[in-house]
Amino acid sequence: MARPDATEQVVRTLTTTGPASRAELSRATGLAESTVSVAVADLVAVGLVAESQAPASPRRAGRPPVQVRMHRAAGLVLGVDLGKSHARVALADLGHTVLAERTVDVVVDQPATDQIAAIVALTDELLAGAAASRADLAGAAMGLPGPVHQRTARLGDSTILPGWVGVRAAEAMHDALGVAVTIDNDANLGALGEWTWGAARGADTAIYVKVSTGVGAGLIISGQPFVGAGGTAGEIGHTVLDPDGPPCRCGNRGCLEVLAGSRAVLRHAAASGDGEAGLREVIDDAIHGDPAAREAIEASGRAVGAALATLCNLINPERIVVGGALSAAGELLLEPLRAALAAGAIRSAAEDVEILAGELGERAQVMGALALALRGARPVAGRHRSPSR
Repeated sequence: MARPDATEQVVRTLTTTGPASRAELSRATGLAESTVSVAVADLVAVGLVAESQAPASPRRAGRPPVQVRMHRAAGLVLGVDLGKSHARVALADLGHTVLAERTVDVVVDQPATDQIAAIVALTDELLAGAAASRADLAGAAMGLPGPVHQRTARLGDSTILPGWVGVRAAEAMHDALGVAVTIDNDANLGALGEWTWGAARGADTAIYVKVSTGVGAGLIISGQPFVGAGGTAGEIGHTVLDPDGPPCRCGNRGCLEVLAGSRAVLRHAAASGDGEAGLREVIDDAIHGDPAAREAIEASGRAVGAALATLCNLINPERIVVGGALSAAGELLLEPLRAALAAGAIRSAAEDVEILAGELGERAQVMGALALALRGARPVAGRHRSPSR
């Protein structure tokens, strides 16, 4: 039988990183491969992990290695992404398989209690569809659009969800669901989602920037999510670019958000003769060559690039992943962003960084919530029994 600490290390690695071979588990944990094999055998015996043949790869000769993954019986995790107008909820097992996902519309100025009720109803619906219950939840996490102070899990005043200002979000969600819920900023979760499953995979230092109604950044530094002393690192949207610019909801003027967020794009497009077209319509018009719509998108890219230039000088990332609603504009947004970053950053920092569109699209935040829940998940009570105890 394996040492309890070795068994725990294997479980933690599998829940955090997903299915892996014994050799990969050995490298990730620092344990001898023989110790890993004993721990895996113990976990198979109690029904917490399963083994299967890895998919064949054209890059690898010979028979694929056996992969180890957490068993569905070990429990499930819940991920929630609450935005200005939507609530997206996803359910996954500890083996990183997404079992169910659904999105519903919400009203931006609803009280937090109403939005929590909608999330709980959606959660119960997904659990029932997966033949599970809340007792099967081994972890949960939720993303909110605004600065989340980690010590209190309260949203700051600059959130776009007024009903949540001052609410102890983790406590409120725990009371509603009966399971501990980790709360984080949506951009931080976007970074974790793209780093775990998307365009930031393999990067040691990366920035995820979400350009939507608000503008925020999530940071990965030295292979770990970085949120700062209180959890508000990456609030790039409230970087002042023009002290004489339009007022921002945070109380300052000329913040990046009011110059580059979706409201700014719509304002710019309307001033150019596009009226009150929705953001999707402006993006579609820009893609089809409309000059006014293109200029609105390009202005946003230039502003974001100017702010990211300073961030590049500070942390020297190897990759920047751009997500959020405006990322649907693709190179129309990224090209001016790259040019502004190159003009504002020191040359070496600009040359070091690769700037890419996100791979997960509108799912980046909910996938990041699942990743965060998996990082803290432990097999559900009553299922995890170390064989040595």
